[in-house]
Amino acid sequence: MTPLRLGIVTDVHFGPEARHEGRLRKLSAHAEPLLREFVERMNDVDRPDLVVNLGDVVEDESPALDRERYARFTELLGAATAELVHVAGNHDQMHLADGELTALMGLPDGPPWRSFDRGDWHFVVLCTRYVPGRSVHLPPDQIAWLEEDLARTRLDTLVLVHHPLCEMDCRGNRWFERQPHLCRVAERRQVRRVLEESGKVRAVFSGHAHWNHLSVIGGIPYVTLQSLIENLDEDAPGRPARAHAFVELTRGGLRCEIRGEEPCRYRFSW
Repeated sequence: MTPLRLGIVTDVHFGPEARHEGRLRKLSAHAEPLLREFVERMNDVDRPDLVVNLGDVVEDESPALDRERYARFTELLGAATAELVHVAGNHDQMHLADGELTALMGLPDGPPWRSFDRGDWHFVVLCTRYVPGRSVHLPPDQIAWLEEDLARTRLDTLVLVHHPLCEMDCRGNRWFERQPHLCRVAERRQVRRVLEESGKVRAVFSGHAHWNHLSVIGGIPYVTLQSLIENLDEDAPGRPARAHAFVELTRGGLRCEIRGEEPCRYRFSW
C-alpha cells in the first residue's frame, strides 16, 4: 500500500470578524493571509496528495457576499498543487443552495455529499444539515446512502464531515458549552453504528467545534480540528489559532499532526 497524505484546514470564515457573548472570537481578518500560508506550506514542504477543506468557508452574510467570498477562498486554495476536497459547513449552506455550493467547489452536478477512491483508500464526504438555533442532522436518505456506499467498497475508508459524530463533552467550549445540540449530529449514534458495522472505516475527521478534540469509539478515532482563525485570547486584539493538520495514511495505521498555536499529534495502528 502506497502511503497517502492529506493536508486539512477548517472553519476559515471569510467575512467580518465575529463576536460571541460580547467578545471577539473569529479573527477573520487573518483568514486570507493564513490560508495563503497554509497553501505555501502544503506546496513547499508537505506535498500532500489531497488538500481537504472541512467547511464553514464563509460567515453567512448574504447570498451575494457568500458567493463572492467562497469564490475567493477557492481561488486561493486552488493554488495548492494537490487535489482539493470540499466539505459543506452550516455557514456555507445558510445562503447557498446545494447546486451553488457544488459549482463553487468545482464539482459536477449532484449533491454535496459523495464518495471516491484515491490510491488504496475510499473517502466518504458527508453533508450535515443545520436547523438554525435548534439542531444538526444527517438526513435519513444520506444515512441509507452511506450504508450502501460502505457495503460496495472493499477499501479502508476515511469519513469527512463538518459536524462531529462523536460524544464530545462540550464543557469549556466557548461556542457550544450551553448548546451542545448545535455542535454534534443528532443521529450520531445511528451513523456510528453504520460506520462500525461496515468494518472498513479507519477514521473520521470533522471541524465546527473550534477546538482540537479526539474520541475513539468502537475502535474508530474521531478527530475534530481547531478553526484556522479562532481567537485563542479572551478578546481583542487576539491571537489566531493558525490550525491545520497533516495526515499520513499507511497500511499499518494513521499519523495525524495538528499544527498551529495548539499543536498535538495522534498515532493509530490497525
